[in-house]
Amino acid sequence: MKKCLLLALACATVALPAVAQNKIDNRLGDSAEVLRQFLAKTDGIPQNLLNKSACVLVFPAVKKVGIGLGVTYGRGVIACRSGADFNGKWSAPAMYKLDVGSLGVQLGSSSTDYVLVVETNVGASKILSGKLKLGADATAVAGPTGAKAVAANDPNVDVLTYSRAKGGLFAGASIASASMDTDDDANAVVYGKPVTASQIVRDGAVTITASGKALDSVLTKASPKRIQ
Repeated sequence: MKKCLLLALACATVALPAVAQNKIDNRLGDSAEVLRQFLAKTDGIPQNLLNKSACVLVFPAVKKVGIGLGVTYGRGVIACRSGADFNGKWSAPAMYKLDVGSLGVQLGSSSTDYVLVVETNVGASKILSGKLKLGADATAVAGPTGAKAVAANDPNVDVLTYSRAKGGLFAGASIASASMDTDDDANAVVYGKPVTASQIVRDGAVTITASGKALDSVLTKASPKRIQ
């Protein structure tokens, strides 16, 4: 009996990292597909705003958790243009967490995909520094689409937010009360060592893994060079 218990514990110890890796691989793959779909639609993220961006965050299938609590929590990724001024090629993705608080009441039981386009270097640096709240630490507004996007060039806005509900409707999403933070545990699983989002994105401390290449491909194809 004791040997069986020890064997079961050993198997569980081996299985847990594999399960975590699979979940994160799925997160990276889902994020790449969500971003691809957002960029492919005429009512999605406008090309000129993507070209101006320093970073992009993707949170696929964000859902409300808890009954009547109105708490919505999601896990996703961030990728930024490399270099001191965010003008280089796209970085390896870092894992991120999103908490949009009371917006869960609006979402009901449906899942919502979010894409956040970071337009300013200041906003990008604040996000990469760790936990922050949109609206307080970085300005955020619902991202414009279509003709409205042509004239969208407010230097005081750090982040443009977009969403897609389960029904497939794309729209600018007002999530100015959202909080974000790095997902350091997930980053350690992806890259096999403790590493911060800033080290991944700004310092180039890691290389893009096989599971992260799909997201990199979408970003590189859609906007290979920053145009400010």
